[in-house]
Amino acid sequence: MKIDIHSHILPKEWPDLKKRYGYGGWVQLDHHCKGQAKMMKDGKVFRVIQENCWDPEVRIKEMDLSGVTVQVLSTVPVMFSYWAKPQDTLDLAQILNNDLAATVKKCPKRFIGLGTLPLQAPDLAVKEMHRCVNELGFPGVQIGSHVNEWDLNAPELYDIYAAAEQLNCCLFVHPWDMQIDGRMSKYWFPWLIGMPTETTIAICSMIMGGIFEKFPKLKVCFAHGGGAFPYTAGRIFHGFNMRPDLCAVDNNVDPRKYLGSFYTDSLVHDRGALRLLTSVIGEDKVILGTDYPFPLGELEPGKLIDSMEDFDNKLKDKLKAGNALEFLGLNRKQFE
Repeated sequence: MKIDIHSHILPKEWPDLKKRYGYGGWVQLDHHCKGQAKMMKDGKVFRVIQENCWDPEVRIKEMDLSGVTVQVLSTVPVMFSYWAKPQDTLDLAQILNNDLAATVKKCPKRFIGLGTLPLQAPDLAVKEMHRCVNELGFPGVQIGSHVNEWDLNAPELYDIYAAAEQLNCCLFVHPWDMQIDGRMSKYWFPWLIGMPTETTIAICSMIMGGIFEKFPKLKVCFAHGGGAFPYTAGRIFHGFNMRPDLCAVDNNVDPRKYLGSFYTDSLVHDRGALRLLTSVIGEDKVILGTDYPFPLGELEPGKLIDSMEDFDNKLKDKLKAGNALEFLGLNRKQFE
């Protein structure tokens, strides 16, 4: 069994958001030719996507070819729209969540949904989280690595974490809104360097900001193998103990305590990196994730895990399915 925790999906179409809300900055799809569409933002091409990004039947064919049993579906992070007026972001989140729920309902043995929330308005976000779990049947939501000027330790987000604990709603943290100008404007750096940096900041903010201390039942998974965190963990722990006056200002608990308290996906593209990741984060806390259907993802789902000669079959099954089921709070029999 293979369960892919990290895959993105969009509706085939949605309303003209500039007309709907009265201002720009929104993404629209331009179906310029059969099987492809341009993601347009204020008249400029953001990304060209293929039909596997919106067509569930195409996805299932590709899943069958690559042996993926279940995809956990979440929106493309550019759709988070935390920058917009809260009521408008809520409206868009509901459009996306309703479409996602309809896709999951058609193929409940192949798809699981993670909703999206208007995090810049925590009161609205909590209400939509309740709807995602109680009405749409999602086991969790996807959130960005920061919310405008708030990192993930912001007190404004505490009500969201409390609601997630209450609802047993897991959180999949995806980097977004990376720096794209200046020194980061070349060589695809926002995606190659900026995304891992965003994820590392998100993990450290939650650890040093005391989020895992205040909300010990919170289930959180970070994308892209936890960014640079697994490799820099030793430096972070050492720095915490050398300069508590700078690092322990919000939480005086040694960061090492929280290893094993959160999950990451497996998307690291390198055997040595995956070996380190499972060693640092924990064999029970790493989950197959591919970033389907995008080119920076693992194009052959599970190939890296299967290539690990020093991982036995029990561990490989944990990484490919068991840990995902534990994170999502679901039963293997639902998908057999």
